[in-house]
Amino acid sequence: MPDPYFLTFEIIILLSFLLCLRHAWQAGGPAVWQLLAGVIFGVLLELATIRQLHAYRYGRFVLMVFDVPLAIGLAWGNMIYAVRTFTDATSLPEWARPVLDALLVLNVDLAIDVVAIRLGMWDWGQGLQFQYFGVPFANYWAWFWVVFFFSAGLRLLRGRPGWVGSWLAPVSAMLVGLMGVIFTNALIAFWVPRAFYEITILFALLSALALIIFLRPRLLHSPHPLAGQVPLISHLYFLAAGLLSGALFQPAILLLPGLLMFALSIYIYHAPRPKPAG
Repeated sequence: MPDPYFLTFEIIILLSFLLCLRHAWQAGGPAVWQLLAGVIFGVLLELATIRQLHAYRYGRFVLMVFDVPLAIGLAWGNMIYAVRTFTDATSLPEWARPVLDALLVLNVDLAIDVVAIRLGMWDWGQGLQFQYFGVPFANYWAWFWVVFFFSAGLRLLRGRPGWVGSWLAPVSAMLVGLMGVIFTNALIAFWVPRAFYEITILFALLSALALIIFLRPRLLHSPHPLAGQVPLISHLYFLAAGLLSGALFQPAILLLPGLLMFALSIYIYHAPRPKPAG
């Protein structure tokens, strides 16, 4: 019998995918291809990362692609697609939007990963006291670069006229994304000296945050509600699952980052904002 937490997660991710698909369908064929490319990319990067690093493994979900749950690929596609609808509505220059995309997705992972490993959804094999409550710091490095490179690869060609921008941009996103992730995985796992491991990760993530703060993005128009729905659905599920299972009390301090990231997500997507001038 499927684990109820696993099955519920798969259903919620599928529903989120249908929300994204409806939005993409209304936007046209190229948007659907962008969403599907994100899903394909998500599955491929998981397959590649597991084989490159041998650092984690997944539990048994209902729908699997070899040793990767299909829901994980869908989740990557959903999240990358949704946050782009938000950043596309901001005043950020195109080159900086992948940075904010990555930080917005990282907001979700800072809350969910510690719960997921306690539910057995995936396992890093280091115990629950390792680094960030059982989650390697390199995981957050990887999440950032996964989103950054896919988003950057998509935006590289998306604005081009004709079929190049419409149909080749998602292919570019997958290629740039996979090559970028493989490179940054190798960088942090094999090339950065152990003494500089934590400082390298911290420097990269804080530099990204500092850049966005410096650029002070503002909304030029209201983003589609999807932008906030997908991240908030993930936050709510893992908060509820963490509370019901007791995972958020192992130790109880885990409740704090979960609530903080959830509150930050609500602020980002739903805080009242003054209307743009003009």
